[in-house]
Amino acid sequence: MTVELSELQRTWSADFSPLPEELPRPEGGGLKSALLNSRAVPSPPREGETGEAGSPFSASRARLAAVIPAARQIKLYNSGSFFDPRAIPPEDHEGIARRVAGFERVIVECHPALVGESVLKFRDLLDRARAGDVTPSSAGLEVAMGLETAHPEVLEKLNKRMTLEQFQRATEFLGRNGIALRVFVLVQPPFLDELEALHWAERSVDFAFDCGATVVSLIPTRSGNGALEALAARGHFSPPKLSTLEAALDYGIGLKRGRVFGDLWDLERFSDCSACFERRRARLNGMNLGQVHSPVVDCEVCQGRQAGQARRVPGK
Repeated sequence: MTVELSELQRTWSADFSPLPEELPRPEGGGLKSALLNSRAVPSPPREGETGEAGSPFSASRARLAAVIPAARQIKLYNSGSFFDPRAIPPEDHEGIARRVAGFERVIVECHPALVGESVLKFRDLLDRARAGDVTPSSAGLEVAMGLETAHPEVLEKLNKRMTLEQFQRATEFLGRNGIALRVFVLVQPPFLDELEALHWAERSVDFAFDCGATVVSLIPTRSGNGALEALAARGHFSPPKLSTLEAALDYGIGLKRGRVFGDLWDLERFSDCSACFERRRARLNGMNLGQVHSPVVDCEVCQGRQAGQARRVPGK
């Protein structure tokens, strides 16, 4: 059985939302990063049109500056692939590059099959918009790709339309051209049970770093759009526990091979204990920001529940 990956997830928060993984550190001061989804990127004026201030794109640039004046990075995520011409027309790339040229880093999402010359062309447009320089530097462009899982059979069932080898070839192209790589990993995707989930999250983080990733984002698989509910009814999906995400983040940060973030949006749905949830969320947020391990939260309620379950197991 296969399922369209687009049906699964990555529903991002809102237009211009700062992501939890990129909030400023206490000593850093100022917003570090902002998210801009495709609905917030109006198409550039067509030939002969101008912005409100009389020059092309000036109004859009002013709106960006007003909303996220201190951000150093911007993420352009568009529910698909930035370099899919059906999603974002290539003729719009120059206007987008002009609007985001003031950011130190521009992060776009792309399917591995679409990684190619269009990535280099957008990189060059960014460079020209920043400095009028025709020499590409690649320093400010990062491409985010969804690996989802390194389990080859599960990856095929997710209908991602790629293999691990194809993903690796795309990362090699980015690496040869000096373009940074960010990888998304699903924690407990469909077709993996709870016992397998952590193992394959860890192997997926390993694979991402082996491919040259500098950032890995761990995303607990969320239901809510019907597709996963249908899989759950057939016994092919159950949502991850908060403890699985915690253990995966502990593992990734402990590798010290790059930055690893846990996606904390709507995190409470994965918790089964209100007594310790806020402390556990604060711990994960602190690990996202500091990229160092912190002690696991002790909870008497959780410990009591586990002790009760152990007493009910025959032979215990």
